[in-house]
Amino acid sequence: MWQRRAFLKSAGAGFAAGLLPRQVQALERNELVFASAVQTAGGGYGAVLLGERGDVIATIDLPDRGHDITISREAGRGVVFARQPGTFALVFDPAGREAPVTLTSVEGRHFFGHGLFSPDGRLLYATESDFEAARGVVGIYDATDGYRRIGEFSTYGTGPHEMLLMPDGVTLVVANGGIETHPDFGRAELNIETMDPSVVFIDRRDGALVGQLRLDAGLHQLSIRHMAIDGRGRVWFGCQYKGASGDSPQLVGHATMDGEISLIDLPPGTLVDLRNYVGSVAASADGAMVAVSSPEGDLLVAIDVEGRRPVLVETLRNGCGLAADGRGFVATSGEGEMVGLAGSERAPQRFDFLFDNHVLRVD
Repeated sequence: MWQRRAFLKSAGAGFAAGLLPRQVQALERNELVFASAVQTAGGGYGAVLLGERGDVIATIDLPDRGHDITISREAGRGVVFARQPGTFALVFDPAGREAPVTLTSVEGRHFFGHGLFSPDGRLLYATESDFEAARGVVGIYDATDGYRRIGEFSTYGTGPHEMLLMPDGVTLVVANGGIETHPDFGRAELNIETMDPSVVFIDRRDGALVGQLRLDAGLHQLSIRHMAIDGRGRVWFGCQYKGASGDSPQLVGHATMDGEISLIDLPPGTLVDLRNYVGSVAASADGAMVAVSSPEGDLLVAIDVEGRRPVLVETLRNGCGLAADGRGFVATSGEGEMVGLAGSERAPQRFDFLFDNHVLRVD
């Protein structure tokens, strides 16, 4: 975890000097740092760095709604990605020493809200859409050269959403949601009848396909969207179902680089309460649990990864963001709440801004 001392070290000696006194005090009171895109009290959009006690350490203004955030110690930068089908990504200095830089997606592409840095911080990868061809791509940006876009490679599917780096530091895993979108039609889903979701493993060095996994053909309307990696290197994923409203398919599963993919059996009551929608997935710090959220069902579920069963189910109105806490998880909501889950000793907190769908524990 990015604890206070590590955060200060990675941000550089000038970090504390560049903060206001109240921000310095906030940092001194907190060990863990979290980041999230938010909607401000005035109706605008931004992102925040929060201490575990709820202290606001830094804020960043956004031109429109953000989605997810990635931060790299090695690069000394963070990036907020626009919500799909947005066309901006904002690069910021967590230390506040340099002004943010706004990236605009190249012609014919839009962002899908997620991305990550290479382990050395020299490259930024972003999930994007080649929307005229209904083809997913990973855009590649040079973090050492003003985040110049230097290329792209295919995600071997449509509608790529979350992307993670596997423990080997080489392989990217991408959730292809299977849904075609186009900026001319906003967030409209254009191919529900012919969806083709998949989990793909890609060599980030050359874009080569390592493996592609699909669920049974009868589940082709089960859009795979968000992921987390457990302590055994399995990729847990959560889905959003786009089929008939009366259906209630399983929504959570895991995949491996060895070619296995399967859904787990959640209890019928829990499955119904998820309302065919998983909005975020996170793994605990020890990798022994994963948690999934449903803002549609106001539900948080913690799952034992070995037993493949829920160990805790709680409600949180419009709850979606999930991240590992010191023990258990932290969850955030579109109502401005931050709560603890599954072993976390965090007391509930409320803010004057509204959290977007994801919260990042800054590692």
